[in-house]
Amino acid sequence: MKEYTQEEIEEIKKDIDNLSHYEMVYLHRFAPIGHIYFHIHYPFYEYFRKRLDELGGITPELSKKVGWEK
Repeated sequence: MKEYTQEEIEEIKKDIDNLSHYEMVYLHRFAPIGHIYFHIHYPFYEYFRKRLDELGGITPELSKKVGWEK
């Protein structure tokens, strides 16, 4: 498992902050297995979930818009 520096962590958090609500839902649904945002041992997992919740979570409307095919 990769160790991230505080600088790397802050940069990745900025990347998460720049994602739109749609992009977050899309990524949540279609990210490849092992994506760093969804690995519970990395500090980004909770940060991503909290940000997504702040934007309203996965609403039925966004879920339909994203669909189930890439």
